[in-house]
Amino acid sequence: MEWIQRLNQAVDYIENNLDQEINADEAARIAACSTFHFQRMFSYIAGVTLGDYIRKRRMTLAAFEMIQGDQKVIDIALKYGYDSPTAFNRAFQAVHGMAPTAAKKSGVSLTVYPRITFILSIKGDEAMNFRIETKEGFRIAGYALKESMTMENCMKKIPVFWEKVYENGGIEKVCALVDGTEPQGLLGVCTSDNREFSGYFIAIATNQPCAEGMEAYFVPQGTWAIFDCVGPMPQAIQNLQQRVITEWLPTSGYEYAAAPDIEVYFEGDQSAADYRSQVWLPIVKKQ
Repeated sequence: MEWIQRLNQAVDYIENNLDQEINADEAARIAACSTFHFQRMFSYIAGVTLGDYIRKRRMTLAAFEMIQGDQKVIDIALKYGYDSPTAFNRAFQAVHGMAPTAAKKSGVSLTVYPRITFILSIKGDEAMNFRIETKEGFRIAGYALKESMTMENCMKKIPVFWEKVYENGGIEKVCALVDGTEPQGLLGVCTSDNREFSGYFIAIATNQPCAEGMEAYFVPQGTWAIFDCVGPMPQAIQNLQQRVITEWLPTSGYEYAAAPDIEVYFEGDQSAADYRSQVWLPIVKKQ
């Protein structure tokens, strides 16, 4: 399918430039999506972040050159983008469990990470309940995390952000803005402006004024595939997000739209087996 072909073409670009600078924006352009969405799709489908994949592939090629030739460690380090021998040594040891110089010895055991090739695998062994809805634009208000993030550090920073807002009593303050505006529920919103990630909000859909320390954002009209999620947090929603990207999206006839990703959390015990939440995936019909 075209969707899978574009992802593999992006991998071709990465593989052809492992000994040069790799531009995530260019890989995303080849895959015909935003950089943030490309990194998200890559990590869910490949099971490894884009940054980790590039590092492991570079260290695989570096190991082959280490054992096959008489190149100096510093030359190989420079070839794969490491200006510091210390940084190269740290990266090499993280992958192979030994220093680069030790890899030159006969009989050592090294770790190889092969090139990734994406294929379409239709599982269909577990149902996903969803509906497609076009929504009018709506305003949200809440606490915003606005800083440059790759998918790699997004998965670390956002949980910390939730914890910080919760500890400071921010969840109660956000929920106090409820005025019946749809969609109802506590929202986790990855905002997207000019096709790029622009921030993450813990917010409520509301027309009430922002309280101190909060910001407002207008979610424009768009179309979302809305998936029901049942299960304890955060495992249930993380597993559903992965299934949506790897199982539903490739066969749906839709692709990622340049619009916010939304998580909706309803009242209840988030550790309960029957806890309800939703994933909203912004979509557009494939041309």
